[in-house]
Order: sequence, then C-alpha cells, then structure tokens
Amino acid sequence: MLFQEAKPEAAYLKLGIYGEAGSGKTFTASLVAIGLHEFIKSTKPVGFADTETGSDYVQKMFKKAGIKLMVKKSRVFEDLLKLTDEAEKEFSVFIIDSISHFWIELQEAFMKANDLKRINWIKHSAPIKHIWRDFTERFLNSRLHIIVCGRSSPIYEDIIDEEDGSKETKKTGTKMKTENELGHEPSLLTEMTSVQLSPNFGGKLVRRLLIKKDRFDEMDGQIFDNPTFKTFLPHVENLNLGGEHRGIETGRDSTGLIQSDRSGEQRMLNRDILLEKIESEITLRFPGQTKEDRTAKLKMIESLFTTNSWKEVEKKVPVEILSAGYEKLKAERMATEGVQA
Repeated sequence: MLFQEAKPEAAYLKLGIYGEAGSGKTFTASLVAIGLHEFIKSTKPVGFADTETGSDYVQKMFKKAGIKLMVKKSRVFEDLLKLTDEAEKEFSVFIIDSISHFWIELQEAFMKANDLKRINWIKHSAPIKHIWRDFTERFLNSRLHIIVCGRSSPIYEDIIDEEDGSKETKKTGTKMKTENELGHEPSLLTEMTSVQLSPNFGGKLVRRLLIKKDRFDEMDGQIFDNPTFKTFLPHVENLNLGGEHRGIETGRDSTGLIQSDRSGEQRMLNRDILLEKIESEITLRFPGQTKEDRTAKLKMIESLFTTNSWKEVEKKVPVEILSAGYEKLKAERMATEGVQA
C-alpha cells in the first residue's frame, strides 16, 4: 500500500527570509540561528554561506552567545551544493545569505558554458532548473535547520480595465529573487521591510516582518516589528524536533510511463532501411535506365503500393504495407534465382 498513516515528519526548520537591502535579513537570520541553537541545545557550530560579507558584521553576536560560526564566502552555485552537504554533517544550523547571488551565478555560468549572451527562458529554463533542483532537494531533505535569505523581487501582472478593456502592467506583489520553485519551498516564508515610524528626520526605524506563509498555519499574515527568535517559536514548536525527518522522495521517476524519443528515432531508422531494401530489390529487377526500365519500375511500385509516386511511398505508406511489399519482391527474386540455378 502506498499510503501510510500521517505522522509528524518535518523535523527541521526550513526558513525563508527575503527583503530589500537594509531590511534586516542577515541580523534576523542570525538571531534565529542563535536562538534555535540554544533551543535545541546543540553543541555544534553554525554554518554560514556568505555572498555579501554579512558574516563580518554578525560574528560578534555568535561569539557573545558562545557559538562558533564557520563561514565560507562564495557566490558559486557548485560551492553551495558542497557546502550544504558539509553543513549537514558538521553543523546543526546553516545560514545562506544571499541565495539570490547563487541563482544569478548559475545563470551566468550556464551562459558562459554555452557561449550565450543572454538566456532564452523558453529554451533554457528546463536545463537550468534541472541543475538547480540539486539544491532544492538538499534544502528539503537535509537533516539540518536551514535559513535562506534572499533579495526581494517585484511581481508584475497585466491588469485589464473592466470599463474600457485597456491593459496596464502593475506591480502586484513581491517574491524572493531566486529560482521560482525554491521561493515556494520554505515551510516558513517571511518578508522583511525597513519602516520609519516617524516622517521626521531621524525618526525611529523598525525592521518589520510579514509572515507570508506558515505551513502549520500558526502565524499566517501576522506582522512583527524587530523580530527575535521568540517570534518564530509558534512554528518551531510544531516541528518534530529530534525526530524522523522526511522531505520529498527522490531516486524514483516516471520514466517507465514515457516513450523515449530514441524509440521514435529507431522507428524512423527502421523505415528508412526498409525503403532502401525495396529500392534495391526493384533495381535488381530492372537495373537499366532505359525508358522501358523506368516504366516497368513505376508499374511495379504501383502494383505493390497502389501509387506510382515514390515520394508518397516514402512519406505515407504504412510500414506494414512496406514490409509486405518488400517480402513479396524478395520472394519473387529468390524464386526466379532458384529456377535459373
């Protein structure tokens, strides 16, 4: 039976934080990492994949908390895969800041490897997404708390005016600047903005957190100013901390349901070979190029396939009829050669 009784299997925090520059993503991610590290009583270091040198400015927070912070500064997507694998073995919590740079670097690497000046997303999205999926699977399946920070990207939609039917492109929202599918994968997705409470110069500035998605439905739509680790506790406490973690099943696919393009290519090759054999049999019967030989060839083709157009034979005659015609020609030739012998 494929189904099994439901049980809690999300044992690790998969948090996404995105926003504009200066909105407090790195600081908040560090607060969460420190708080979570203490909450689960971990003795391991915290890992930090740093693309913006943000680790330089928060390392004192970890030092004050007595937590070793291990950093790798890189924007190379290949490094991200290796770092995630290493983090699962060595750390309890892993910060990625910013995932947007790894996504951009992968696109640039793809263009360089294929000598492209730009990416045609209709043509190239599938191979790029296939490469990126290696990280998405690690993100979901790793036995590791992962906090992914990313830049904010606008969402534009075409809005139709109901009165005059005119169309206008408007900004309708925001999303994390990364591969689209990854933007939906965190179990807790948040957006941060920097808000000045007073319009006066030097007015109080707060870092505002909006809960865009909480899969436990504990915090959806809630807003918090200057969030701390405690802000995220309603979600964290619903995790199966210390228990079995099951993300998504990998290693299986639906290949068996899909007819390979190679099988179609093989059928075309077999058809071409059969047509060539038919031509050879007719040429053996009438090897000359006289008017009489050409007329005889046309009559033979018509008698076998009900048309004297060789182009129609090539393109339209079913392979079963072609095969029967070939067998007939071959049998007649062999019978003739047998009498002569």
